[in-house]
Amino acid sequence: MSQTDEKTIDQLNEEADIAADYLEGLLDIVDYEGDIEMGVRNNRPVVQIVADDDTDIKHLIGRKGEVVDALQQLTRLAVQQKTGERSHLIIDVDGYLKRKRQRLKDMALDAIDEVRETGEPVSLDPMNSFERKIIHDVVRDEGLKSRSHGEEPHRYVTVYRKASETAADVDADVADDGVDEVEE
Repeated sequence: MSQTDEKTIDQLNEEADIAADYLEGLLDIVDYEGDIEMGVRNNRPVVQIVADDDTDIKHLIGRKGEVVDALQQLTRLAVQQKTGERSHLIIDVDGYLKRKRQRLKDMALDAIDEVRETGEPVSLDPMNSFERKIIHDVVRDEGLKSRSHGEEPHRYVTVYRKASETAADVDADVADDGVDEVEE
C-alpha cells in the first residue's frame, strides 16, 4: 500500500483490534488493571487505556509521556508484524494525549500573543513531531506562520508574524501619522 492510499475503516479497525490484543497482553504481564477502548479518529486507529484506579496506569504514561510514546512505538511494530503494513496508530493512556494537546495549544497561544505584542519571532523548546504539528496547526488557525528548525531530537518551532501582517501594520502606522518616517 502506498503512502497516498487511504486505508478502509475495516483495515483501521483491524489495526485497533491487533493493538488492543497486544496491549491487553502487556497489561496482564505487568498485572495492571485497565480497560481498552478502541476507535478511529482522523483516519487513524486510536486505542485508549483507561482505569478507575490510576495509580498503576500513571506508570504507563511516564515522565513527559516517555512510556506512552514507547508503548505506541512497540504497539505499532506489533501491528505491522501482523498486517505487513506500517500503522499510524495512536495510543493514549488515561487521557494523557488530550491533556498534552491542551497544554501545547496554550503554549502556542502564549507564543502567538508574544509575537503580536512584540512583533518579534518566538522560538519554543525542542519537541517531537506530534507536538510540533499541534503548534503549527494552532499558529495557522490564528493567522500567523511557523517553521520548524534544527535536527531531531532538538527540532523546535519558531512562530512569526506573516509578512503581509507586518506590512499592513506599517501601512496602518503611516496612515495614522499621515507622514512617512524614513531613517537616514
